[in-house]
Order: sequence, then C-alpha cells, then structure tokens
Amino acid sequence: MATKNPTPRSARSTPSTPRATTAAKRSPASKTVTKPARSTDKDAPLKEHIRLLGRLLGEVVREQEGDEVFEVVETIRQTAVRFRRESDAKAGAELDKLLKKLTRDQTNSVVRAFSYFSHLANIAEDQHHNRRRRAHLLAGSEAKPGSVAYALSRLDDAGVSGAQVRSFLKEALVSPVLTAHPTEVQRKSILDAEREIARLVAERDLPLTPRELRHNTELLRARIATLWQTRMLRYTKLTVADEIENALSYYRITFLRELPALYDDIEAEIDSQFPSRAKTRAVELPPYLQMGSWIGGDRDGNPNVNAATMQHALKRQSTTIFDYYLDEVHTLGAEMSISTLMVAASPELLALADASPDHSEHRADEPYRRALIGIYARLAATARSLGVVNILRQEIGAAAPYASPAECVAELEVLVASLQANHGAALVKPRLAGLKRAVEIFGFHLATLDMRQSSDVHERVLAELFAKAQVEADYAGLTEERKIALLLGELSRPRLLYSPYLQYADETNSELTILRAAREIRRRYGERAIRNYIISHTETLSDLLEVLLLQKETGLLHIEGNQLHELELMVIPLFETIPDLRCAAEIMRGWLTLPQVKGLIAKHGKLQEVMLGYSDSNKDGGFLTSNWELYKAENQLVELFNEAGVKLRLFHGRGGTVGRGGGPSYQAILAQPPGTVNGQIRLTEQGEIIASKFSNPEIGRRNLELLVAATLEASLMPAATDGKEAKKLAEFERVMEELSERAYRAYRNLVYETPGFTDYFFAATPIAEIAQLNIGSRPASRKATQRIEDLRAIPWGFSWGQCRLLFPGWYGFGSAVSGWLEEAGNAKESAKRLATLRAMCKEWPFFAALLSNMDMVLSKTDLAVASRYAGLVADRKLRTTIFGRITGEHERTSAMLSAITGTKERLSGNPLLARSIKNRFAYLDPLNHLQVELIKRHRATAAAKRTPEERVQRGIHLTINGVAAGLRNTG
Repeated sequence: MATKNPTPRSARSTPSTPRATTAAKRSPASKTVTKPARSTDKDAPLKEHIRLLGRLLGEVVREQEGDEVFEVVETIRQTAVRFRRESDAKAGAELDKLLKKLTRDQTNSVVRAFSYFSHLANIAEDQHHNRRRRAHLLAGSEAKPGSVAYALSRLDDAGVSGAQVRSFLKEALVSPVLTAHPTEVQRKSILDAEREIARLVAERDLPLTPRELRHNTELLRARIATLWQTRMLRYTKLTVADEIENALSYYRITFLRELPALYDDIEAEIDSQFPSRAKTRAVELPPYLQMGSWIGGDRDGNPNVNAATMQHALKRQSTTIFDYYLDEVHTLGAEMSISTLMVAASPELLALADASPDHSEHRADEPYRRALIGIYARLAATARSLGVVNILRQEIGAAAPYASPAECVAELEVLVASLQANHGAALVKPRLAGLKRAVEIFGFHLATLDMRQSSDVHERVLAELFAKAQVEADYAGLTEERKIALLLGELSRPRLLYSPYLQYADETNSELTILRAAREIRRRYGERAIRNYIISHTETLSDLLEVLLLQKETGLLHIEGNQLHELELMVIPLFETIPDLRCAAEIMRGWLTLPQVKGLIAKHGKLQEVMLGYSDSNKDGGFLTSNWELYKAENQLVELFNEAGVKLRLFHGRGGTVGRGGGPSYQAILAQPPGTVNGQIRLTEQGEIIASKFSNPEIGRRNLELLVAATLEASLMPAATDGKEAKKLAEFERVMEELSERAYRAYRNLVYETPGFTDYFFAATPIAEIAQLNIGSRPASRKATQRIEDLRAIPWGFSWGQCRLLFPGWYGFGSAVSGWLEEAGNAKESAKRLATLRAMCKEWPFFAALLSNMDMVLSKTDLAVASRYAGLVADRKLRTTIFGRITGEHERTSAMLSAITGTKERLSGNPLLARSIKNRFAYLDPLNHLQVELIKRHRATAAAKRTPEERVQRGIHLTINGVAAGLRNTG
C-alpha cells in the first residue's frame, strides 16, 4: 500500500507524479472525477475501479488512522511480496521484526486496511463480470456456455424439439438449498454497506456528468468510511434466528425479483429457439426452479435447532414473502388506473372488483384497482392467519383469507386474462406477470425447509420408545436383520409406541415434538413448506425405516388398515463417508424392493431422492477418491433405479471449497455421469459462497440461470452410445479406479496413519481460533475431542484455506499419477499412460472438471506463506516431517497436472481469475503473516496461563475475515 494510495502496484496504470500527489492533497476527490480514456484493454475498467476504491480506502484510512499507519502498511506489503516472490530469508526476518514491533492498535488497523481492500476488490470484480456479460449481450453474443440460450441452441442442433423441452420442464426440479454453516464470516451490516458500494460502482458505467461523477465519488467515499467505522466482527455468537435473517436478506436482494424474471426470460428463449411454438404458446410452465433451505430445520450436530426454531423459520419466511406480495399489490393498485369508460373489462374481472371491500365512488369505473384492493385485503388476512404482524399498510376492509396460494394465483390470472382480452397485454409484463409467477414459485412458505438429523439420534429415540412400550428392551443391540424385522412389524400395526402417560428423555421428547411441528407447519403453510427428511450418516437400511416409524408415531405416515398409505415427508438417506458411498446402492436396493415402501414411493410420483456428501467423503478419503467414489455411487444408483422403474433425484451436498465439492456449478453438473441429472437436481449453497453468488442481483440471476442451463444440457443432450465410446469410457474408468486407490492410500497414510499429524494440524492451522469465532450457531466439532474423525468437515477445510495450503483440494493426486506412470516400467509404456491421461482430460467431462478445480486450488496455494504457519508447530522434527511430506506432494501434484494439461502456468484457461488472484495476493499475504504473528502471541499467553488479550483475539478474527474474503471460496 503506497503512501496516500493503498492500491496494488499491479493495478496502477502509471506512477503518481509529484504534481498529481500535490493536487490530491489539495482535493482528495479531484483525482477521481475525470472518466478514464477509452481503452482496448477489456480489463481496463476493472483496473480503474480497483484503483479508485483503493485510493478512496486510503483517504479514509489516512483520515482515521494517520500517515504513520500508511508507512507501516506499505513496508509490510513490500516485505511480504519480496518474501513470497524470492523466498528471501532476509525478507522473512525483516517481516518478523516488523510484525513484532506493531502495537496492538496498529496491528488491527493494518489488518482492517488489508481486509477491506480484499472486500472492495471483490466488488470491483463482480461488477466487471456484469459489465463483460452486458458487453456480450450488446454484441449479440447471448448464446454463451452457461446461458439458457446456449443450452437450447445445443439441444436444437441435437434434434431435441421445443415440445420435448417444455414437457421436460413440466416434470423437472432444480433447487439450490441455502444452508447455514460456520464459514460465513461476514456480518450482515458489512454486506449491506458493500451492496451500496456495488451499486455506486455500477453507476459509474453510465454516462455521468462531471457533477454526477463527483457526487458518485463522494458517496463512495462516504460508504467506505461507513465500512471503516462499522464493526467487522460479531462479539456474540450467531443464533439460528440470526442465520435465518441473514438468509432472508438474499431473497429481498435477489430471489424475489430475479427468479420470476428468469422464468419469463426462459419462456421467451424457448419460443425464440423453437418458433413453431411461438404462435400457439403453451400454458406457463410450473415452478421447476424452487428455493430450499436448511436453516432452522437442520438439527445434525446443532443442539440449537428444535421445533421452535423450525416454526420461527417458517414464520419469518412467510412474513418475508407476504411483505413482498403486499407491497407489489399496493404498487399495482397505483399503476392500474384503467377505467371502463375507456376500455372494457371481462365479466370475471368485474365480479372480482364487485367482491372487493372497496366501495368508493371515486373508483367505481376502475375495476382493476378495486380488484387489487380486494386481493390486498385477502393477502393481509392470510398473512395474519399465519402469524404475520406489523403489516405496514392497513387494508380498506375485511376479506376472507386465501385457502391456498393457488386461489391467489387464480385471482391474479383473472386480471391477466382481462387485460389480454381488452387491449391491455402490454400492462401485464411490467409487474403483474412477475407477481403471479412469484406466488406460483414461493407460495405462502417462500422456500422448502428440509429437516435433517443423524441416524444415531433416531436409534436412541426408538430404543427408548421400544423399551418404554415393553416391545424390545435393547433395540440398539439387535442385529440389522432383527432391527428390520422389528421395524417392519411395528409399521404394519396401527397402534403407537408413544404414551402420553410415560416420562421420556429430553432428546426423545424434542425429536417427537419437532416432527409434530412439521405436521402442523405443512397444514398451515402448505405441503411444499416441508417435504424432505434427510438422514445423516446413513449406514444401514434400518436407518431409513426408523424415520418411517418416527413419522408414523407423529401422524406424518398414514396407515389404512394394516397398510402404509401415505408418507408426508420423503425419507432421504445421506451417504457421506467413503464406506457409506460404497454401500449406497445396496442399501437403496433393499429400500426400493420392500413392498411396504414401493407403495409410498408410488405416491411420491415414483420418485426417490438420495443425498451425497462431499465434505465428509473428502475428509475421509481425500480429494481424488472422494470424487471418484461419488461418481461410482451415482452410476450404481442410476442403474439400480432404472431397474426398479423409479426416478432418481440426487441432492449434492456441495460446499464452497473444491475439497467439499465446490467449484463452478455449471461444469460440475455437466460433469455428472450420464443419467444422473435427468431433470432432477438439488444442491447446497453454503457459507460465504451464498454472499458471493447472490448478494448482487445480476450475478445472482446469472448463477440461477447457470443451474437451469446445465440441467437442460445434462438431461436432454443425447449421450454417445456407440461401442467405441463405451469401450473408451470403460478404459478411462479403469484408470481412475487405479488412481483413486493410490491417492486414497497416500491421503490416509498421512492424515490417519502418521503419528503426530493431528497435533500438526491443530498447531499449524488456526482451527482452534476459528472454533472461537462467532460465525455460526453450529459447533465446530461433533464431539469434544481433537480427533479428526470427530471434527466437522467444514472447519477442517476452512482451516487449510486460512493457512494457504488448501490441502483437501489436491493432496494425493501427485502420488497417484506419478506412481501409476512409474509402474509402467519403461519410457514407452509410461508415455502411453500419460497419453491416456491427456485423452481423459480432453474427452471426459468428469476428469476435466476435476483437473480444472484442482488447478484453481493450486493457484491459491502458497507454500511460502504456509511455511510460516508450519513454524507454529513447536516440535521441530514433527514440523519438518509433516510439512516436508506436504510440500513434496504439492510438487508432485503440480508437476503431474502440468504434464497432463500441457501447461505449467496455473489457470492458463482462465486468465481473468489468474489476474484477479495475482492482483490481490499483495494484500492477502500480509494478512496471513499477521495472522501467524497474532496466533503466536495468543498461544503464548494461553501457555503462560494468562488472561487472553482481547485485542489480539480480535486481530486474529479480523485476519480470518480478510483471508476468507480474499480467497472467496474457502469454507
């Protein structure tokens, strides 16, 4: 950070001259008023905005902290860059000296300066992505990979008709599911301020007068000053209610408006691509893109989630959607000033107007307004019946609440039909169509809330119910066969195990209360409010049957005679570890063949969902093996479900990091094995990735479109079926099996079989400090131990990202490939094997996506920075051994990746991301170095059994925030 100008050197077009610097001192905003000259460099606006935001941040910091802080910051940055680029031991010593000299106040100021630059750089980059997309659209380049237009064009070329596309979407479900996990390190107040900065940055792309530009710059500076004066950290732990509110903010920002608009655009794209359908347009498609949520319903490992949080989640979701509906209807009422003195209206519309509580003579000839006043009154009554309070605008008169969202849709359709029949079609699109579509998508519940609990909890609850009912004294001790027989027998009996006259453990009461609450929520908010029950750690068939029995106990599974009749919540197994994934098909075979279950699945449209866990499988077996076992499990499940005549819907438990299934969603969906998507896909969106994808409406819309486009392509593009292709794929899969086994051994040997590895991990990463952060309602570990087996996969990956190793995203690949090539025995055979790997990269989407994600992770990995974290390990021998093995594997992995792809440069296929990473590292590296120094101080205090220093703890947490923002996908 240069004095008076905290901007990376790589982002500056020209060095400041003395005259320019003097001018800046006279008028801080003067340098930012003049628009940059046009440039042929497509990234010139990005550089300009990064430079602008950095300069404004510098002015704010100078004003708040003084010139001395600038000198310190710039010296630290330059020294850190020299240490990283040159591996200069002298620079490392200088850096140590500089960091140790910092006062506590200086440390936190420096950390905040570097952290906020990462935040501002993210804003500039997001706006640049929007800018480039608009440029493509203006140039007529709509059909780019990832767009629905591109997907439809490919399908058209492949011979897929418009009728097939529409028929497909009528049965499809694409559902991003927002989850709350302890990786979201941004406060909502910070996100709100940054959204305003993003709006102002976007405004600068418009033609602005000098006065407008000056005003824009002043507002930017004010918003950055607000950021600086806003507390970056939470001082109290997040509650589930806080997490619910954070998630709801993204609906107000993005989903409520962008989802309905996206539906309309996709309809238009289908009509445009398949013009034969345009004149006889089909009925609007049902809501195939729907939102889901785990926040308030995910109990696995979170003792803070219960029946009350689930009820609170639905009440807040309902309040959010009704606030939106009421505001839109009110605005429509102001806009729909159509008079029957000017144009006719349909009899249905007139009847709707006459039924309105509005009888004002002033609106006697304005039936649309009167009808909307009636709709508003009915919506307000419905909202109140569902517990919504503080409705801002009082309705004119009383009206009956809607029995269902479909009733509201029907009344809005009356307005649409009347307008279309009476020269008012142009009035439908601006607002009315979007409102009607929103009601179809969001209903009265906003998003489907999933329930999740661990299988061992279900076992404990049923063990007590069986024992208290004197049916089985030791249910947990039964063999699997006897458990199944007992459960099936109990399911065939109409009587209940539970008795209101007996006392039960708190856990049993809580679990039964939660299920009863789910039944009540479905009755109040509609069936879509809750429809899925996910079982974590599914290891046996009895794990699924246990949830059936618990639903029977709470009125969610209905029995007629001795037959299971209807199941309200779909029972969804979650297969997480490597052994679980390998058993998935066999467990599901048992499930699908049970006569009692077949009828229940038929009632769900012959559809069964299965969830696959990316996080625990990676922690269990490493990056390569996790991906491969997921791929194999999917193929086995597809084959099994096809045999059974049941449609499979896969729910992908992806996280933010590549090690947890992260990476570009579009490529990930296209890389799925053939037949695994088939129009049905759900996937989790977690942690800070939610903010990255959906805090900007335009970027949020683009991410939603990517999901639909990828689902269309993955489901409808004809797959190659000739024998030659099948033989080639079989060979590729054989090679992957060998590589996976080698990678698995390498990963397990280090993580689970090397003495002292756990000690190394807890010393060389900020895992302990992360666990203290107030960044989630869920504990970092399932049990109070320091066993990696008990550690949740999320903080495991997050910790490796903080120390810049990103270990879970690549470890084991280098050993696997190099060992396989060396095993060839001679140069000719080795070259042949390498050619096979190159063919796999070129021709197999699964392998190509795997390498692409690993390439991105390696580009963010930095051994020089990681070496300083290794220095936190007191045992020199342990430090040398473990870090030496990690660096050796990193070298092998980088070398093997380069050999396969043919390029030594990381991210050669994504130059924009490569430049982004390069530009921000100058600001990211000092945060890591400061984090190490602060952790040393903190741990030394703890070792001396002194009271921890609050400012040091705060500094550590600030660096965690800054590093997470700089890397963007670390959770």
